[in-house]
Amino acid sequence: MERWARELSARLPALRPGAYAVLRPPPRLVHRAGHAWEQLVLPARVARMRAPLLLCPANLAPAASRRTVLVLHDAAALRHPGWYSGAYAAWQRRLLPVLAARARRIVTVSEFSRGELAALLGADPARISVVPGGVDARFTPEADAEGARRALGLGRPYVLCVASHTARKNLGALEPAARALAAEGVELAVAGGRRPQFAAEQGLDALRLLGHVDDALLPGLYAGAEAFALPSLYEGFGLPVLEAMAAGAPVITTTAGALPETCGDAARLVEDPAAFATELPALLADTAERERLRTAGLARAAGFSWERTAREIDALLRAEVGF
Repeated sequence: MERWARELSARLPALRPGAYAVLRPPPRLVHRAGHAWEQLVLPARVARMRAPLLLCPANLAPAASRRTVLVLHDAAALRHPGWYSGAYAAWQRRLLPVLAARARRIVTVSEFSRGELAALLGADPARISVVPGGVDARFTPEADAEGARRALGLGRPYVLCVASHTARKNLGALEPAARALAAEGVELAVAGGRRPQFAAEQGLDALRLLGHVDDALLPGLYAGAEAFALPSLYEGFGLPVLEAMAAGAPVITTTAGALPETCGDAARLVEDPAAFATELPALLADTAERERLRTAGLARAAGFSWERTAREIDALLRAEVGF
């Protein structure tokens, strides 16, 4: 969601200069204070500007606004509230139906998520447009892999996972594979931090936990990986798998949520995350399969760009206001 917000706030004003204004809260307002700004200050500013539409790209919006185009990436907090803190799940359960009912239009990122929103929020599928996310041109096999290794202290070959430490990402499924790979001199590194609203997993001792990784290092981190693994239990889209593909890393992931839709035939998909214990070491040992997945992944990722996402969002907004 943060990637969407950053990309659209830069690309939409560049696409049509003068047509967009980007409104941001003060940097000191984060988490709960940021929600207060969104609910109270943002709608007042939009009203003073007499803006015909308010695009909210990150799952939430001011409940008072009826001119919102709302991007809802998934409905995980409604489908699996136990993956989140009690306060966060309750907030989503109360607010999301209100936002969905009042929005002028809902945008989501996959057909899977459109089905989830219709089922869990009662939203009319005809009011939900599907616009997939993209991959920045920085994600390429030529990215600075050596610089990322040095910066992050990765001295051995590694398999990469990019995921926050949340129950839905199911990082524990990588533990048996990490132990098997360690015997071969390969680390299993996880880039991603923790958030207070997420229920974090425990017992990840076999994984190399890198914590939050600076965005400038991510392309090289992907490019230097022997493979990319994501054992997620639920994904509304799965942007990291496309970033990994664009950087030339062969991808192994699950059949959860939108992942088959996003990956197409360019990834190895497993139904049971427990299979990572055998499937991941087997993939690293199969040079021909890794090369096949690398080639297929590069072709798959080439079909997704933030330029395309911005153009589709812009066209949708123009149609909504009639110009």
